[in-house]
Amino acid sequence: MESIVIEGGYRLAGEVRTSGSKNSALPLMAAALLTEGESVLRNVPGLKDIRTMGGLMETLGTTVRRDGDTLAISADNVHTFEAPYDLVRTMRASVLVLGPLLARWGKARVSLPGGCAIGERPIDLHLKGFEKLGAKVELKHGYVEASADRLRGARIYFDISTVGGTENVLMAATLAEGETIIENAAREPEIVDLADFLTKAGARIQGAGTDVIRVEGVRELRPVRHSVIADRIEAGTFLCAAAITRGDVRVTHCDPRHQEPLLEKLREAGVTLEIGPDWIRASLDRAPKGISVKTWPYPGFPTDMQAQLMALQCLSDGTSVMTENVFENRFMHVSELRRMGAQIEVEGKTATVRGVPRLFGAPVMASDLRASAALVLAGLVAEGTTQVNRIYHLDRGYEKIEEKLSALGARVERVREPTLF
Repeated sequence: MESIVIEGGYRLAGEVRTSGSKNSALPLMAAALLTEGESVLRNVPGLKDIRTMGGLMETLGTTVRRDGDTLAISADNVHTFEAPYDLVRTMRASVLVLGPLLARWGKARVSLPGGCAIGERPIDLHLKGFEKLGAKVELKHGYVEASADRLRGARIYFDISTVGGTENVLMAATLAEGETIIENAAREPEIVDLADFLTKAGARIQGAGTDVIRVEGVRELRPVRHSVIADRIEAGTFLCAAAITRGDVRVTHCDPRHQEPLLEKLREAGVTLEIGPDWIRASLDRAPKGISVKTWPYPGFPTDMQAQLMALQCLSDGTSVMTENVFENRFMHVSELRRMGAQIEVEGKTATVRGVPRLFGAPVMASDLRASAALVLAGLVAEGTTQVNRIYHLDRGYEKIEEKLSALGARVERVREPTLF
């Protein structure tokens, strides 16, 4: 079992490059199932989730070749349409192969998904969307079984904004007969990136990035070359790292337009920001101010940045109120931050954070991906040594994070714990 050991108290300074977005690369890999011939994705991060998705697609018969940050994917020899439990259980995004398999081959059998334990994220909206498109959908023995001779365009309204549901239905609709209208669609930048890929492949899509997406189905899609957008959550995490250590960091190869909800809250907290066309510089030389934050679907404040911003607010001059409106179980990092000296009270979906002068190093346990990042941030500024355990969560979403932090001046080391049995 690996862990990250951090010697706190070192100010971060310098420049760090943002990796490609995991949350964009995964649906793009699934979308390559829709194209005939070999599609190429560039700027793909080297992450555990990417390898898991690649392994799943190879199980289906897809050829996946990696060269540096580039993936070449050919689905011309797909020979099975089942995504097995052993792969899908480790990563929720595996369910995104359902729409492409159903649209191109007319059948799919996909295990119900797993992932981080941050709350209920049912895929019923995905399945209702497929049914509206004319598919027969059944749940049998922990698997989704779907079939259709050819999908037909339909009007689909999502009761709640769902990123995965929008992605899955959007991919399926590209090869459906006629027009599909997706209402209350998710508006995240990753949706726009997926639509850009599909449009290059010959899909007819309008409205991506708004709450109404229109898709005119086509008979087939051609292979494309596409570069994955920057990971806005990784970029935001490094901005918070600069602030929590009272440092000065320039985050490059990112899109500041995707960061506006976070940037506004950092400004409120007193962080000095400079913004260029593809970079953001963050600096802070005093305790941050207490602020109030409510998470919402994009373009609201991202739930994936709630834990990291909470770590920063643990050291604020004042009181902060963090309200989690997206996932009902996303305060599991609170108990670990308390072990480090944070003063946080949770009532329902609201956490009240009373700033303290300092945090103290301690052994802590990561419960999910973004909680892992929050504990690393807290460790950067805590007095003494912090050991973050269960970092396999961290490796699902951050590429070489200890190397990037070390290059900025942090004292961070990955260690392997000896097994007892």
